Amino acid sequence: MEEELILEAKLLHTIFYNEANGYAVGKFITYDANEEDFIATGFFRELQEEVIYRLHGSYVDHPRYGMQFQVKAYEKVMPQDDESLIRFFASSLFPGIGKQSAKLLVETLGPNVIERIKEDEQVLLQIPSFTPKKRQVILDGIHEHDDVDDTTFFFTRFGISVRNIMKFEAKYGQEAVALIKENPYRLIEEIDGIGFKTADKLAQELSFGLDHPYRIKAAILSMILEMCMASGDTFVTTEDLTKRVEKEFKDVDLSSYLDELAKEFLIHREEERIYHHTQYDSETGIAAFLAMFPFEEQEPTLKEELMQDMGELEQTLHIQYEERQKESILTFFAHSFSILTGGPGTGKTTIVQGVLTLYKQHYPNDVIAVCAPTGRAAKRLSELCGCNATTIHSLLRWDLESNTFLVNEKEPLQCDLLIIDEFSMVDQWLFYNLLKASKLVKKILIIGDEDQLPSVGCGSVLKDLIACEQFAVTRLHKIFRQSEGSDVIALAHEIREEHITVLDHAKDIAFFNAQNYEVRDLVVRIVANALEKGYEPKDIQVLAPKYGGVAGIDALNNALQKMMNPSTAHKRELKVGYRIFRVGDKVLQLKNQPEDEVYNGDIGEIVDIAYASESVGQKHQLLVDFDGIMVEYSNEQLYNITHAFCISIHKAQGSEYPIVILPIVSEYAYMMSKRLLYTAVTRAKKSLVLLGERDMLHKAVIRKERHQRNSTLEMRIRKLFHA
Repeated sequence: MEEELILEAKLLHTIFYNEANGYAVGKFITYDANEEDFIATGFFRELQEEVIYRLHGSYVDHPRYGMQFQVKAYEKVMPQDDESLIRFFASSLFPGIGKQSAKLLVETLGPNVIERIKEDEQVLLQIPSFTPKKRQVILDGIHEHDDVDDTTFFFTRFGISVRNIMKFEAKYGQEAVALIKENPYRLIEEIDGIGFKTADKLAQELSFGLDHPYRIKAAILSMILEMCMASGDTFVTTEDLTKRVEKEFKDVDLSSYLDELAKEFLIHREEERIYHHTQYDSETGIAAFLAMFPFEEQEPTLKEELMQDMGELEQTLHIQYEERQKESILTFFAHSFSILTGGPGTGKTTIVQGVLTLYKQHYPNDVIAVCAPTGRAAKRLSELCGCNATTIHSLLRWDLESNTFLVNEKEPLQCDLLIIDEFSMVDQWLFYNLLKASKLVKKILIIGDEDQLPSVGCGSVLKDLIACEQFAVTRLHKIFRQSEGSDVIALAHEIREEHITVLDHAKDIAFFNAQNYEVRDLVVRIVANALEKGYEPKDIQVLAPKYGGVAGIDALNNALQKMMNPSTAHKRELKVGYRIFRVGDKVLQLKNQPEDEVYNGDIGEIVDIAYASESVGQKHQLLVDFDGIMVEYSNEQLYNITHAFCISIHKAQGSEYPIVILPIVSEYAYMMSKRLLYTAVTRAKKSLVLLGERDMLHKAVIRKERHQRNSTLEMRIRKLFHA
């Protein structure tokens, strides 16, 4: 990772300052012989003109405002020359000390005036004209300058932004810094984005011992959340947590620490289940919202009108709804909260088109919000249904730095109908936040395939909502005309039924026998063949379940890059970690960047590379094209992308590709399951190429997940609905 720049500069004037959060834009001039002026942005406690700052950060090229220096940490630099010292003491930091008094102070005590006052405040008595009040103003100003500077720089070194320090101070006032120094582990709960490792690093700097009670307590709380995130469970058992704690600490009274955490509502205990407060709040919050949601009946005459309207819609769209599809549309209108589930080719999209058209027809003044968990899924839904779908994070206006949503229970969604697609990917925490913002919503439709992989985050929300049997659920099984000839869809349905016959006569599925060590070369040949036939790289997607190994994602990406986008004398490339990025590379976004409108799972192409020697900010830069959205990467952002010639099955969820190539070999044996295989196969729109071992394919079809997720959402919903 590139080192950030450090600039010493004097603030000329403040262009913008937000007192609520400390965000500022200022014009600075470098404090050196060159005296170059520049614009800096970042979060500051305050900005004082003529004060010298040491700014830590990097240059960014803003699409609208041009080159700016983005400040991540800063510290004030004490003035050295007489002129700067006079301006310093005449500044707003010293109210009542004018220019004449400042000049007298500097002339009397010399260029080391600040150091002399710090060493012995009695030196101020050398200036008889200074009253006790004026002397105290000078002492307070120097102390405030030092305290603010030292505190800010101390905490920003540990990844705690000025903005978050200011939030903490807004909550706790003058005691904020003392509270952090007393127990740095409280930052884990107080500030989003601060985890145990960061807090622990800060604690070690403050000389906290490895067996300090604060550390053990914070570690136990972090373990609970980590265990849930790793397993997908919404709680841990006392037995499992005990084993984990005993590996990390010796002779720890776990019960007493759990009692403390429970008293502070950081965990909740029910029988042998232990919930992290975020998961407990999510589960209970979802159940409570749904129990109070107004389940209104439709108007008696609406069904007759809808039947007539559907007939007209069939003529307009040149389609013919099957009875089950008509029933699903009527079910949607008959219930305030409904679920539509089914595999590929069962007509979910056709139903959504009908629902949107008829709803607008009957409720022309209502506002509709359509969303999906990923950018690619939202784009696909927009294209297929002719609606303006967004990601859930965009809909809720996710703030990256604070990890909070600006649309929430206090600032709710302004819509009447909410449609959520690809719901199997939605985790418990995200759904809870979506519901919290939905108190004005009158109708909710959930669409998803219950046979696909569950969310990466905790919970099995779609499964639990269906299993609780409290909501209207329409299951689609029949493959409709446009999909009847698809061998890929036929295979997907055979996987659900745990038997495979279609491979023997399939036209758009190919199977190549291969061992682990043969996979890489065979994948390269298959992709090369597809490219020769005229397919674009974006049409071809190789999928794999794991990163390591000879048939893993990393090895396949390396081999495919050499074939699809080889190094040449004139092609720019840049080494980032162990990867080499090259102009023309297909890349995958790994993190949400809402400010750039790109999200985890989006795929783009590197279109340009600028080297540090050519850049104004003296840093390497990559430019990636995400279907027309240009995003620039530099410094740590370079680690937000990876190669996408081959991606994981989880990352592909919510997307479709004309050609999918899927290795299935013994190297994947412990990972491949029916649900994982089903999810991979259903990513193919036209053609599917399988390669590997037939017996591994058949084993995967009948193999359930090694771990069935533990959740109590279903139980909570049932209890509240029958209370």
